[in-house]
Formats: sequence, structure tokens, C-alpha cells
Amino acid sequence: MSEIRDVNLWEEGERKIEWVKAHMPLLNMIEELFIEEQPFKDVKIGLSVHLEAKTAYLCTVLAAGGAQMFVTGSNVLSTQDDIAAALVRRGMNVFAWHAATEEEYDHHLRCVIEAAPNIIIDDGGDLVHLIHTEYPQNISEVIGGCEETTTGINRLIAMAQRDELKFPMVMVNNANCKYLFDNRYGTGQSVWNGINRTTNLIVAGKNVVVAGYGWCGKGIAMRAKGLGASVIVTEVDPIRALEAMMDGFKVMPMGKAAPLGDLFVTATGCCDVITKEHFNAMKNGAICCNAGHFNVEVSIRDLESIAKEHFEARANIEGYRLENGNVIYLIGEGRLVNLAAGDGHPAEIMDMSFAIQALSANYLVRNRGKLPATVLLVPEEIDKYVAEKKLETMGIGIDHLTAAQREYCQS
Repeated sequence: MSEIRDVNLWEEGERKIEWVKAHMPLLNMIEELFIEEQPFKDVKIGLSVHLEAKTAYLCTVLAAGGAQMFVTGSNVLSTQDDIAAALVRRGMNVFAWHAATEEEYDHHLRCVIEAAPNIIIDDGGDLVHLIHTEYPQNISEVIGGCEETTTGINRLIAMAQRDELKFPMVMVNNANCKYLFDNRYGTGQSVWNGINRTTNLIVAGKNVVVAGYGWCGKGIAMRAKGLGASVIVTEVDPIRALEAMMDGFKVMPMGKAAPLGDLFVTATGCCDVITKEHFNAMKNGAICCNAGHFNVEVSIRDLESIAKEHFEARANIEGYRLENGNVIYLIGEGRLVNLAAGDGHPAEIMDMSFAIQALSANYLVRNRGKLPATVLLVPEEIDKYVAEKKLETMGIGIDHLTAAQREYCQS
């Protein structure tokens, strides 16, 4: 029942999956545990995450635990056709292909939901939103779910506040072993991997404007500084703005940053961060890209409305010539630049994030019917287990409190 574009691409996809597997020791350990315990026997898992090699290995680990997998991508440009083909070859139900239209993307989501999954693994909240709004008859089949990213968490919290969330959702993104590493170091590196290999331009000496100073923005700014850029941060939160200033970055509104920036990266999770007034103020040749989940942070609607010419400047880079003669460049259609123009986070980082996903899904199954229909933190024991095992795989040991020290700390 799979729907993919080309099933014959599987060999290259297999090579990619085996490569990341060799660099994801935590998931290797969990796979061995799941093979033995079969925690997902008779369980259907619906997954919508960026469909590339690391996600494919997560699917493989869940399937090794007995799960019947129904898989789609969470972004039309991050889906890799060879990976989709490899997963079909491994016996999974896959509904995805690269550069799907919005209608095709919606259809793929529906195919996953119509399989009536018991566990949902979401990235951005599209599966959860769709099942609540258009497939209420399938809600009773859902044990619970896990959400991977900040945008999805925000959507879930809003649903819970309106008392609309009908099953428990574990906030994987909010686990320490996720956001402190994936969001900061993973995003920080992968965003610049995507920008650099797509533009083939130097970063050193340029003015880089980073919109948003959450954990993703922190990582992007830190890596830009390391590459030799002069970094400007824009924020709406005064505490984060103050933190950026004390981290050594210039802080100003986007209106003031627009004429100064050579390269703009948005990472806010909000919409209309860069709009018509900013495009008109930018230098000729300014480059814009987005590291937030949805392609709404750089307003493509505004850019198209003021452009007198639109052209392909380079593979995955579009040029927009404005009335004043300046050209503004947009990478990857304003979609997640680290995936639309790259391979996403390093395998070693996703090893932690996906270990939390796998263990959280297991936690939901073990506690079926016992958890409230709201947003839940990842249990502390899962967070600490992942940290301890990651250190162990790196050959690193740490100190442990003595009995006297524990007594002192508790006194």
C-alpha cells in the first residue's frame, strides 16, 4: 500500500542508512533491546518526520521492536526518494516523494492517518492536527504520540490550552538531551552545511543576521561567528535579546538590520519575520534562508509581490529582482535550509534525539490508558539514560556522588 515515486532507488538509500547506523550507537543499543523485548508487537506507528537516512534508521529500530510502520515526510523538499525506496524494501508502508505538491503532501498525511495508527511520531504537528480536525473516528485508536520540534510543541500547547487535545503527547523537543544538543549543535552545524554547499560563498567577513535567539538561533549565531561573520541578532523577547548581547552579538530590530545584512537566517517558529519593508531595504545580492519548521518566516508572498523578475540563480537558489534593480536571493524556497539544501543534522546528534523518540514511544505503550490527554515532559529517567549511554559510547566517565554527598545535598 506504499506510494513512492521510484522503488528502484533503494540501493543508494540502503548505503545511506548503513552509514548513519554506523554512527548512531545509542539507536544500535535500543534496536538490540527492542528485538529482544518486542514492545511494539501488534502496534501501528504513524510517523511524519523529515524522510532522510537518520529517520529511516529510527523507523528500522521501531520496526525491529515489532511495529507496523506507516511513514511519510514532514517537509516536501527534505524527503529523499532513495530513502523512501529503501524503507519500502525493508517492508514498511511509505507515502512520500521529493518535491511533492501541497495536495500530494496532504494526501500522504491522510494515507498515514487512514491506517489508524496507535502511536504517532510527528514533526511540526501536521499528523496530530489532521487527525483531530478531520479523522475524529480514528482518535480512539491512538495510545499517544511524540512531537519532535518546537513548532509542533507550540501547536500542541495551544490545543491543550483549548482542551482540544484528545490523547497524550510527549514533548520530545523539550527533553534536555534533545534541545540542548539537537537544536543548538545540530541546527548550528547543519544550517551552515546547507548554506555553504548551496551558495559556494565565503561566510567570513559578511554580516549575518540571525532572527530568533532560541536554542536553534544560538547554534546558528555561534557557528556563524566561528566562520568569521559579524553577527546581528533580532528578537522579540527582551531576555533572549539581552542574552544575545552578552554573548557578544549586536542586537537590533529587523528594520535596522535589513540594510546591513549580507545573509539572513530565520529561526523563530513565527510567520512574517522578513517582509516587504525589509526586502526593499536590503543590499543588492542579499541572501535569505529559513531554519524554522514552516516556510512562512521569510514572506515569499511579499517577495513575489514586489519582484519584477523571478529566476533560478543556481540550483536551489531563486533570484528576485526588485523595482530598484536589487536582486534578493532565496535558498530552498524558504523551507528548512538544513534539509531542503542539505542532509540535516549530523548522525551523532540525531542519535540522541531519536533515542528519546524510540524510548518515549515505548513509554507510551507501557503506560497505555494511564496518561492524561495533554502535553507531557519526557520522563527524567529517559533523559538521563540517554545522556549516560551517550557518554558511555564516547568512552567518557563521570564522577558519582558518595552517600555522604547525597545526604549533604538533601539536607
